[in-house]
Amino acid sequence: MTVKYEMRSDAVALITLNRPQSLNAFDAAMRKDLLDAVARASADKAVRVFAITGEGRGFSAGADITDVMGTRTIEDVLNAEYGAFLSVIQACDKPVIAAINGPAAGIGMTLALTCDLRVLGEDAYLMSAFANIGLVPDGGLSWLLTQEVGYSRAYQLAIEAEKISAKRCLELGLVNRVVPNAEVVTNAVEWAQSIAERAPIAMKLTKRTFRAAAQEGLRNAMALEAMLQNVAITTEDCREGVSALMQKRKPLFKGR
Repeated sequence: MTVKYEMRSDAVALITLNRPQSLNAFDAAMRKDLLDAVARASADKAVRVFAITGEGRGFSAGADITDVMGTRTIEDVLNAEYGAFLSVIQACDKPVIAAINGPAAGIGMTLALTCDLRVLGEDAYLMSAFANIGLVPDGGLSWLLTQEVGYSRAYQLAIEAEKISAKRCLELGLVNRVVPNAEVVTNAVEWAQSIAERAPIAMKLTKRTFRAAAQEGLRNAMALEAMLQNVAITTEDCREGVSALMQKRKPLFKGR
């Protein structure tokens, strides 16, 4: 399985992205398996809080660029598959903690920011890597990042594709805690257990209230990103960006 699901206590579930050989980059199987896992945690009445982490050295490197979509467009995949598991996390009444044990780039960063709370390893980082391969942020990242740091900083982080260090993430308010790498999952699970001991109805209603206050326009942002990504992915610049990444060289973008 590309995603592992386990109960860490009677009330806390841990979901682990399990493609460590690719830094947990998303392929079709992992998109489906993560949807199944978050839907399971959301629906299980015994689970009051759940956490998401990555196996091995990374949280998620983003989308697997070797994954073949066949005849489907990237817009279809973003809306139907990525949007599916991200929407479950957004809509469920339970607190969701991202235990970011390593790099969270591209859609991996989107996943991390979609969670309600975030614990980051001291050597980990967040990165909106899309600009490096001629793409635009997707999965709702434009909205999520703007909500967290404001338009100007969000736009800068997106176009410069900065590796946002743990210290910088904490300063910007992108994460709640920074802990030693080896303690990320333990810290997140202990935090989840502490939250799970609080009044569950109040916790659910509080999340519902704050999500409603913040999320006006998110679905529209996700749909717009998907449409624009469908344009960006067909460009020569995108092909050049992917080739340069695979060849470990600096891309030469030509604006077409």
